[in-house]
Amino acid sequence: MAPRIADLNVGDAAPELVVENLTRTHFVRYAGASGDFNPMHHDDTIATKAGNPSVFGHGMLTAGLMARVVKDWFGPTAMRSYWVRFSKQVWPGDTLTFSAAITAIDAASGTVDLALTATRQDGSVVMTGTATAAAAA
Repeated sequence: MAPRIADLNVGDAAPELVVENLTRTHFVRYAGASGDFNPMHHDDTIATKAGNPSVFGHGMLTAGLMARVVKDWFGPTAMRSYWVRFSKQVWPGDTLTFSAAITAIDAASGTVDLALTATRQDGSVVMTGTATAAAAA
C-alpha cells in the first residue's frame, strides 16, 4: 500500500534495493527484454577492442532497477516524472545499491519529489536522478 502524503516528511527514505553480483546473464536478459543488442553489453571481444575491460551493463538496466525503488515505495502507477544521469559504467560482478529520499512534498497535488542515487560496492555513484511520485491521500 502506498504511503499517505500526511505521513511523509522531507528526508524520509525508501527501503534500499541491493542487487548483488550483476552478471553477463543480467545484461543479456535485459537486451532480450529491451531489444538493445549492442554487442558492448554481451561480447567481450568487441567490448575490449573498444578499450573497455569487459562488457558493461545497459544504462537503462540501471535506470529500470532504480525505478523499481519508486514503484515498490509508492505503487506501480504512482510515478509522474523520472530523470536520471549516468556517471559510471556498471560491470559484471558489481553490487549496486539503489536509494531514494524525499526532497519536497506538495500536499495540494498529493505528490513528492525524490532524489535518487545508485552506488556500487566501492561507494562510487553510478547514477543519480530525480522522480516525482503520487502518494495516497
